Amino acid sequence: MKRLDPRTKLLLALAYGTLIALARKPGWLPGAWGVLVLLIVILGQMKTYLRWLVMLIPMAAFFGGVTAWSADLDAGLAAATGLMAMTTVFFVFFTTTRPEDLGNSLVHAGLPYPVAFVMTAALQFVPLVGRKARAVVDTQQARGIILKPGWRALRHYPALLIPLLIQCFQMADHLAEAMAARGFGRSGRSFRVSYRMYLHDWLAVLGAWGGVILLLRYLAR
Repeated sequence: MKRLDPRTKLLLALAYGTLIALARKPGWLPGAWGVLVLLIVILGQMKTYLRWLVMLIPMAAFFGGVTAWSADLDAGLAAATGLMAMTTVFFVFFTTTRPEDLGNSLVHAGLPYPVAFVMTAALQFVPLVGRKARAVVDTQQARGIILKPGWRALRHYPALLIPLLIQCFQMADHLAEAMAARGFGRSGRSFRVSYRMYLHDWLAVLGAWGGVILLLRYLAR
């Protein structure tokens, strides 16, 4: 995985996500999810994945429950499993791809740098904001303010949102100052790494999207 270009990894993730979205047989989704879990084990990220899974399971259970209530049990199970598999695809992608590498490689492919920068900054700051939110929750609960999910906590949510918004505004201000100091937007930008797609990148992309096309033809029968 490390030898692949970031653009190749993105195209592979999109292809695998498309295969999951097109899956129709009940056994396909658990199998597709199992392949991803095996890859996570090989990458040595199982502990991180399990922590992430704890947050995802309630969402998948709710989504599957709503689908089962509106359709049937099989559809609900497929919806929950599909959501788990789809999000696991991008867990693997972001585990193996640094946001700055993805952004810089897309700039090499012709994407305007400001657009790539906004995308990269968003990917980098989402986990940072999550850590700050957990820190605010822990601090406020240590002061006796209830912030656990529930009706009782609704009136205390300003104690979470106000400090978090202040910290986000501070981060945005520091980022703007750093961008101005480094001449953001000036022409002639250079990159430390040169990104190229080699033969194995093209073979991987063609193989993945060839599989998508074959599945589409199979489903069209």
